[in-house]
Amino acid sequence: MELVERAVRVKIYVGESDQYEGRPAYKAVVEFLRERGLWGATVTRGIYGYGKRSRLHSASALRLSEDLPLVIEAVDTESKILPLIPALSEMVKGGLITMDDVRVLRHIG
Repeated sequence: MELVERAVRVKIYVGESDQYEGRPAYKAVVEFLRERGLWGATVTRGIYGYGKRSRLHSASALRLSEDLPLVIEAVDTESKILPLIPALSEMVKGGLITMDDVRVLRHIG
């Protein structure tokens, strides 16, 4: 049986070297989301990209970038995610946060 549910996906774009209170921002964000009981969060490391300063960052064997782009994705209900946006904005000061509606399919055994 499948259950279709409406939810929201929040994507948070940060740099690998971004910090929050002395620790990597991506770790602080994931732990923050976990403490608040969101369904789940995943960090994906980009191999090539640029941010607000238009400086290219790449992962290559010849040049190891110390600030690759990272994307943190989390999915839950809008009522659970919206109240967290101010705190997330504070945690990722220079980062970009996006939200979009998604449909969640859960397989119930």
